[in-house]
Amino acid sequence: MDPAGTRQQEAVRQLIVRRGDVTVEVFVQGSGDPVVLLPSLGRGAADFDEVARLIEQAGHLVVRPQPRGFGQSQGPTENLTLHDLASDVAAAVEEAGVRDAIVVGHAFGSQPARMLAHSRPELVRGLVLAAASAGKVPPTLTERPYGRLREEIDGAGNPELSEEERVRCLRAAFFAPGHDPRVWLEGWSWPTHLMQAHARENTPVDEYFPAGGVPILDLQAEHDAVVIPNLYLPLLGADRVTEEVIQGAGHALLPERPAECADAIIRFAASVPPRQS
Repeated sequence: MDPAGTRQQEAVRQLIVRRGDVTVEVFVQGSGDPVVLLPSLGRGAADFDEVARLIEQAGHLVVRPQPRGFGQSQGPTENLTLHDLASDVAAAVEEAGVRDAIVVGHAFGSQPARMLAHSRPELVRGLVLAAASAGKVPPTLTERPYGRLREEIDGAGNPELSEEERVRCLRAAFFAPGHDPRVWLEGWSWPTHLMQAHARENTPVDEYFPAGGVPILDLQAEHDAVVIPNLYLPLLGADRVTEEVIQGAGHALLPERPAECADAIIRFAASVPPRQS
């Protein structure tokens, strides 16, 4: 790793993985200890462009699978579970020659990330759950898991809504006060959104909540209106979970504070020893 961040950036390489009726497009850049980046609900790998560049410069191999519906990634979209989506990530990671990676899941991306750690533990040595709902709530709360601002989250990328309404949804659910939500008007796939939402609803949370027993960084956003904060640590234990809060960010997080996100991921990666010889 280059702690000074002076390493010259390499060209982003494209891999195409085909397994049965599924094709996964993967972007790979840099070299070194691997970091895998998984985007939020209905969004693609481009959300991590700046974060990926910064992580690469710090001396890491960065792997970004595109979800089905983005770029050349495609496959069945009906009646999927998080097992299917985690298998897509596993195919991408294996094609990139990666094992023992730090896997970063932003918001929805935390769910296939946790499933991957459960189902393919040899591929994952640690998880960064960025602006990520836990999927469970304390017994003192009556709200539904993954239920906060559901209308606004679903509306932000819905092409049938007016731009004005989508901006309202983005402002309410995703962005901290003073940040321009219009930067996220583009970059959505509504079919991907529906596919992923169904996969989550179709998968019992206990199948992925334990997340393979690996160390976790619960990377929170100061102004996150969606996530119930500070749940992973009491539910999974201080021996596994570290908490960090990114100031001045909302649920979108990545376009708001990319440098701070990258720094947190890099520090966490350095703190988790390899599990493979």
